[in-house]
Amino acid sequence: MTESPSVDLAAMLCSRLCHDLLSPVGAFANGLELLATEKDSAMRQNCIELLEQSAVISTNKLKFFRLAFGAAGGFGERVAVDEARDLIDAMVADKGRIEVEWAIGEANLAKSAVKVLLNLAQIATDTLVRGGTLTIGAERRSGACEIVVRASGPKIAFDETLGHALDGTLAAEELSSRTAAAHMIHLLAVQDGGQLQFAVEPDALVLGAILPESGDLIG
Repeated sequence: MTESPSVDLAAMLCSRLCHDLLSPVGAFANGLELLATEKDSAMRQNCIELLEQSAVISTNKLKFFRLAFGAAGGFGERVAVDEARDLIDAMVADKGRIEVEWAIGEANLAKSAVKVLLNLAQIATDTLVRGGTLTIGAERRSGACEIVVRASGPKIAFDETLGHALDGTLAAEELSSRTAAAHMIHLLAVQDGGQLQFAVEPDALVLGAILPESGDLIG
């Protein structure tokens, strides 16, 4: 029996979440194991610092994925931009060598727009394999929310499969934990008459979204 497309997508998103949490949770487990056997006070302090760091990273990732992938029931129909900014800043800090520039004048955005914004920011961040600059902008005009995320750096690692996921031409057999988030936000956008766009160059990637504000994309 074959799974339904929605079940496949949910499974792939869960795989992505587990993949990203494996490292900090594994480090947490290692730290606990070392703490249980280590007698030297200096080494025990190092273990405690490792545990604290792993706990912070794990918590930040869970907060990010809760809003980026999940229903995020704790939020209203609109989400404060500062909330999204904190989540993205924490995600980028974990990567290192990436500077974030913000160009959002709005105090809040529709929850669906924030979901798209977070996922575009994650996709763009993942392409900056040698570091660089992540520029994030969003504004509401003419009854729609327009989002632009630009990644610029010495090397942009953007697989064309992600592009297919964003523009809706992804073949079913190409759905994976790498492409699931891009495919999800494509579905969210077209559900309410919106669209996603992208343009890639050797040293820059621009991701965009136009999302009508007449109704919420995620219901």
